[in-house]
Amino acid sequence: MKLFSPPGHDSRPITDRVKQALFNVLQKYGLPADKTVADLFAGVGSLGLEALSRGATFVTFVEHNPRIVPILERNITKAGFVKQSKVIRTDAFNLRLPADAGKYDLVFVDPPYADSTLTQIGSPLASLLVRLAEQVATAGFVIVRTHRDTSLSESYGLLKIIERRQWGTMAVTIFRCKANGQ
Repeated sequence: MKLFSPPGHDSRPITDRVKQALFNVLQKYGLPADKTVADLFAGVGSLGLEALSRGATFVTFVEHNPRIVPILERNITKAGFVKQSKVIRTDAFNLRLPADAGKYDLVFVDPPYADSTLTQIGSPLASLLVRLAEQVATAGFVIVRTHRDTSLSESYGLLKIIERRQWGTMAVTIFRCKANGQ
């Protein structure tokens, strides 16, 4: 489905080819079918909508840009997923995911590249990832999209890297949440 997009460069949608490749990788982990998903820095909703189209039970979309939120909502309506989704307009770096959906099985973290260059402990991205580890189900996944030159730590709290893929100038790092003591 062709998604509505804002004019200019307010968002950086993932290409269809890369999105297909990413979801093929996620499929080997049994994702996203029957899972609760969060799409942080959602933009027009490409990743969350793809998850819903592949059987996710619910997606929480988080987007801060007031010019993009109405476009995101139009895309959700166009795709027919209004009842299986919720849109939160806030800065994802300061977010605690709502508990009404329970613990999340899969979280997409796709900040603007400029906001994802600092990854050391204490940086906004690292702090978000450590917080997410508390909100993701044990054995849940966090997918972080960055520029290929960005180096993420091997772990953030209970999140541990299990895989990293690169397509063109972007990289996707797959973290898995480990139980305490594992």
